[in-house]
Amino acid sequence: MRKLYVLLLSLLCIPGLPMGTAHAADNGSWSVYPVASKIAARPYFYLSADPGQTLADKVAVQNRTGGPLTFRLYAADAYNTARDGGFAVRTLKERMRGVGAWAKPAKDRVTVPGHRTVTVPFTLHVPDGAEPGDHPGAIVALDEHVDPGSGSPALGVQRAVGARVYLRVGGPTLPALSVGQLHISHHQPLMPGLGTATATVSYTLRNTGNVTLDPKVELKARGLFGRTLLDRELTRVPSELLPGQRVRLTETWSGAPQLDLADLTLTASAPGTRQSASASFLALPWLVAALVFVAGAVTGTLGVRAVRARRGRVRRSARVRPSPRARPTPSRPRSSPSARP
Repeated sequence: MRKLYVLLLSLLCIPGLPMGTAHAADNGSWSVYPVASKIAARPYFYLSADPGQTLADKVAVQNRTGGPLTFRLYAADAYNTARDGGFAVRTLKERMRGVGAWAKPAKDRVTVPGHRTVTVPFTLHVPDGAEPGDHPGAIVALDEHVDPGSGSPALGVQRAVGARVYLRVGGPTLPALSVGQLHISHHQPLMPGLGTATATVSYTLRNTGNVTLDPKVELKARGLFGRTLLDRELTRVPSELLPGQRVRLTETWSGAPQLDLADLTLTASAPGTRQSASASFLALPWLVAALVFVAGAVTGTLGVRAVRARRGRVRRSARVRPSPRARPTPSRPRSSPSARP
């Protein structure tokens, strides 16, 4: 039976630190970070190369526990998670096409003594046919030990820490994004004023260019006669939308209209690109809609009956003119031989 496990991967620096301050990605037990250059410390690996070029660098793995730890070192491609668009990397068994295939640590396994740091060199070779633009990834230190989990079914826990790699391959760059699959789900009380109406706006955001984008998304809603119902900049948007990645996002609109016809426009923009999508929905309480439907049905039924009754009265009141009697055709007397002189 195949053993199930989840991988806990730490990739982020501590929030609030300025970008110029290097801080290791860690999970409390070990850290992974770029070795400081001669100029300054680095929070991530920022690399640039042309197709066919090979780069060399070093990654540091620090053990923050008292005992030795052994890690599997590997390079991985990055992607955006489908749930919230967060920065994540491929697992060791997944297929790599970018940094994960091009970067090779000098050691694939390393043992770090307690409270010590080990530096491991790695090379990154950009193939001749590499596409220009951004290729994000990470150098990952994976603890191959699987901790037993709890619950049913029981899931083991495997932990890893990765230092991000931001690689840009030389050549023309194209920022581009698209917005699609805009959908509104509206929820409201039976009668206006008896509660709060909410609308859930879902949409797809996709990076169709070859550079990483920091998109800004605005949501506007107009009611009847052009009234402004909503004008908001959305906050639950990934700060790094990686090339070729697509995320499905949702936004909750509390206080949505309860009796109106709303037109929504969602606009996503980033330096050099801007796209919009539109959709509409009718805010009509169910009870009001049911009453309108019943009233319409009753009115229609009464109208049909009135028309039928009117037609019946017309038929009964109309007199039928009798047809004139046909006059008999007079017959001529027949001549007899005896009547001749």
